Amino acid sequence: MAGSIMNFINRPFKTMRYLFCMGYLLFFSLPAASSTFVAKSAGMTLKVEQVAAGLGVPWGLTFISANMLLVTERSGSVRLLDLDKGTKVTLKNVPQVMVDGQGGMLDVAVSPDYEKTGWVYFTYVKEVNGEGATVLSRSKVNKDKLSQWQDLLVTQSATDTGYHFGSRIAFDGKGHVFFSIGDRGERPNGQDLTNHAGTIIRLNLDGSIPEDNPFVKIKGALPEIWSYGHRNPQGLAYDFVYKRLWSNEHGPRGGDEINLIVAGANYGWPVISHGKEYWGPVAVGEGTHRKGMQDPVKVYTPSIAPGSLIIYNSDSLPAWKGNLLSGALKLRHLNRVVVNNAGKAIREERLFETLNERIRALTQSRQGWVYFSTDSGKIYRIRPVL
Repeated sequence: MAGSIMNFINRPFKTMRYLFCMGYLLFFSLPAASSTFVAKSAGMTLKVEQVAAGLGVPWGLTFISANMLLVTERSGSVRLLDLDKGTKVTLKNVPQVMVDGQGGMLDVAVSPDYEKTGWVYFTYVKEVNGEGATVLSRSKVNKDKLSQWQDLLVTQSATDTGYHFGSRIAFDGKGHVFFSIGDRGERPNGQDLTNHAGTIIRLNLDGSIPEDNPFVKIKGALPEIWSYGHRNPQGLAYDFVYKRLWSNEHGPRGGDEINLIVAGANYGWPVISHGKEYWGPVAVGEGTHRKGMQDPVKVYTPSIAPGSLIIYNSDSLPAWKGNLLSGALKLRHLNRVVVNNAGKAIREERLFETLNERIRALTQSRQGWVYFSTDSGKIYRIRPVL
């Protein structure tokens, strides 16, 4: 979450924003699986194991092989964890990252054609004229370093605030990459198509603009925009079964949302909202509904502060198949939402509350096991009890 108080605190430290990633290789010993406990969900018995600790804020997770987990830390590092050998390597050649408030190194995701091309996609915050902008990039992992780094889009989202950068990445398997950007703490951005803040972006995998994007031929609108009216979307996932894009985002004080993302649609922020102002019991905007603006599929009041989103798609945990899984930062749990074929949320479950951890990122392994990170620098694995 963010507010005027956080902005006030962040500004005096702007000279300390930058992380200069040094080119060195670090090996650490990962702890053996510890903090193991058993949980129940939807008639299944789950084993939850801690598989790593001692990280910064692990913001993004993705597997590049069956046992190799790539982890981004908000402080600017990119680590490669070997879950079999119990080692983690700090990769060289990470670009200069602007670390400011909620911003830094953000998401990471492997391309659908990774086995053929080797491309790994990143979002991070880059300095643009002294201000921070969310950037989509791609690179390749070459042993202990990143190579062929390319900034695909330095977004027009720069402000001097330290929050609401987004940002998650998703692919549709049809040659497109999506990524999300928050409103950067400046509410009018949500309805302003002349900048990228408060939007979800759609590009071709090489960073070019798809000809069928909804605003390509709209004068004054940026052609990369896929949807707008977002506050701070920090979860993004594509459902390959039903061919639909899901997002979740932070409301102001109450009013977190899960949304089905439609091309060209306006999700209402800040004109409509289910949340309240930070300074009093006053509603944000002009109500919760307006013609021409999309209603959320699900609203969380009070806020859970969603940190990520995946669609579980394996038979390893069969009762979860097709469910939305999200980390919760404020209310500290794993959030499971069952949706039907029509995209309606019909049931919710809150898991691992006694762990008392801010759950940040989620990913699914090739075995169908779920891995999640916590802001305390740990990574956990969820697998069935065999």
